[in-house]
Order: sequence, then structure tokens, then C-alpha cells
Amino acid sequence: MTIRPLVILPDARLRLPSEPVGPVTKEIRTLAEDMLETMYDAPGVGLAAIQIGVTKRVVTIDTSKEEGSRNPQVFLDPEIVWASEETRVYDEGCLSIPEVYGEVARPDKVRVRFRDLDGAVQEIEAAGLLATCIQHEIDHLNGVLFIDHLSKLKRDRIVKKFTKAAKRDAA
Repeated sequence: MTIRPLVILPDARLRLPSEPVGPVTKEIRTLAEDMLETMYDAPGVGLAAIQIGVTKRVVTIDTSKEEGSRNPQVFLDPEIVWASEETRVYDEGCLSIPEVYGEVARPDKVRVRFRDLDGAVQEIEAAGLLATCIQHEIDHLNGVLFIDHLSKLKRDRIVKKFTKAAKRDAA
């Protein structure tokens, strides 16, 4: 397993839509392992493949909160097939937009269809933090960032800050 470098805003790759996984190969399994390792190292609770520069529809999530316990989940080609009308607001952050948080309202419950690492189609119903995390990561697969759910003023300030930092780092 390898910890891979994170793609950070304003990198244009974060806006790319990801492609379907196709057959579950050794490379896809290795990608999922690397994503989990990278996510835990960051540390974060979710990671989309595009956040390490891979345009495949792969998501890793672990919302376990107990110290020392892990519950890694891998979603290949995830899609939301149902969402509740009730919403919940979470203060979201993103490994690709470090140290920035914002309140985002999303459906409180979702049903998600995906393939597992054996290629089998699965469906789960998620609520609370897991539902929020799945929606956040699926947004990444579609080139959408959590800051897109904030006001234009807040989003523009964040993008400007990261664009300036990228220019400074490149100089």
C-alpha cells in the first residue's frame, strides 16, 4: 500500500468527471488500498479517486469514530438511487481543500447502489454522517466540490485564497 499525494484546490483535475471503473482488476484493488492508506494518513473519513489524480469512479469511506477501530468501505461506481426529503446540515471539510469548513445541507438519508471489490452489485441505505460522506464523495466523482454548496461569496474567497497559495508555492 502506498500513500499518494493529494490533489489540492485550485488543481483543475478536481473538476473532471470520473469514468466508470469497468472490470475489477488488480489495479483497481491496489488503487482502493492506496486510497484507504492515503485517507487514514491524511486523516480523513472519505476519499474519491480524483483526489489522488485518478479519474475513476472509486470512493473509500470510514466513518468509525472509536479510537483504534476501523470500518473501511469501498464503493465502485456509486450512485444515489433514493434520497430523503429531510435534510441535515453538517460542517463539511475536504482533504483537497485543507483547513476550510462550511455548513452544507444534504439529504439526511440516501440509498446507494455500487459495486464492491468482487464486482458484485450492492445497495445500502445510509443516514447521518455516512450519508453526508457518500454524497460528498459522489460529488467529487462528478467534478463538484463541497464549496459549490456554499454562497458564491464564500466560494470565491476560498478559491482566491488557494489560487494565491498555489502561485506562491510555484514561485
